[in-house]
Amino acid sequence: MIKVLLWSILFVLCWPLAILVLLFYPVIWLILLPFRLFGIAVNGVLSVFRAIIMLPARILGG
Repeated sequence: MIKVLLWSILFVLCWPLAILVLLFYPVIWLILLPFRLFGIAVNGVLSVFRAIIMLPARILGG
């Protein structure tokens, strides 16, 4: 919802730039997609490490 509101404000202030943003948004999203996937993978690996490190405390009932 915020993106639509910001785009509407941009459209009122400078409509050619708003049209360019509308056209290039899918391209930018596709360029940033591998970085998001990498972030998800790193988050998963760090969660596994945290679970391994916290396992003795969980077993002891901490």
